[in-house]
Amino acid sequence: MKHAIVGCLLGTAVGDALGLPYEGLSPNRAHGLLGPPDRYRFCFGRGMISDDTEHTCMVAQSLIESGNDVNEFTRRFARRLRWWILAFPAGVGKATALSGFRLWLGAKLPTPSATHGSLTDTCGVFSAGNGPAMRATIFGAAIGDREVLLAMVRASTRLTHTDPKAEFGAVTVALAARESRKSGPINANLWLQTIVDTIGEQGVEFSELLSQAVQSATSGEPTQRFAESLGLGNGVTGYTYHTVPVAIHAWLSNPKDFRRAVTTTIRCGGDADTTAAIVGGIVGAGVGREGLPKDWLDGLRDWPRSLRWIENLGIQLASSRSAIESNECQSTQSTVSRVNLIAVIIRNLVFLFVVLFHGFRRLAPPY
Repeated sequence: MKHAIVGCLLGTAVGDALGLPYEGLSPNRAHGLLGPPDRYRFCFGRGMISDDTEHTCMVAQSLIESGNDVNEFTRRFARRLRWWILAFPAGVGKATALSGFRLWLGAKLPTPSATHGSLTDTCGVFSAGNGPAMRATIFGAAIGDREVLLAMVRASTRLTHTDPKAEFGAVTVALAARESRKSGPINANLWLQTIVDTIGEQGVEFSELLSQAVQSATSGEPTQRFAESLGLGNGVTGYTYHTVPVAIHAWLSNPKDFRRAVTTTIRCGGDADTTAAIVGGIVGAGVGREGLPKDWLDGLRDWPRSLRWIENLGIQLASSRSAIESNECQSTQSTVSRVNLIAVIIRNLVFLFVVLFHGFRRLAPPY
């Protein structure tokens, strides 16, 4: 479990940091402007994380504190989301931002038993964005009980996104990470049937997209060509029906090759940091820390959520989940790594400056 959880968290961070400077660029423009995604190109050859990793870490913290209590998880994650919004995060999605502001205005939290139709007066926004999917890998890496996993994914999703499509994407990513952490080869068709059974008839369109991804990956078709077949030749969008099938294709094509899986995903362009973070988390859950390229780990420089901080968080979560799954008593007061809000604000201002630099750089050739 420690192998899977630490690998998932660090894999998410590495994929996020590598893909970040390529975000929003078409494959051709990205190659001409930045070159291949074989090293960090965000800040003087060093990598920094974005909201994809931050949300995954907040989920991990909330899981440590809540055990298997879904209501407690929702409260803990909602509290973190409130304060995260106040720290001036750069590039936050519209639905997530609106949900955070609604939380400050006193909007209700979704309950585990709520249906999508009854979520209109909660903090979540009706959106099919990939925000819930970007933070879902850690559920699959950390939670063995399938029903608990699904309940936690739904709670995380509905806190910010109430469109069922967002939930289908998040469930798929979580179950992919759960499959990845298992030993032995992946049976893609059996895994696909599990997804189809889980999301039901309401997700028929999404199931068809995943079926196409499985067939394409099984036949050896490159991930970028598969993305083009979905009409994503200019880049993968933040729509979860675009993001998740492409991420699943990259994972199934390179289930144990972290470097190839992540770079292949980034080359598809578009929302490159999120797609690479998702793929990095899924593959990382299977290969662990040892399967991540050392040069990429060494080049990841951030603060206060540093590489060591993220790894320690993973170790804490593994200890917490091991205690739960061995039926030991688990207190909601478990020790969990925290970050100082003032430190985060200072860091985010520096991060924003680097983002603005990249934005101005994109105004210049090559086009």
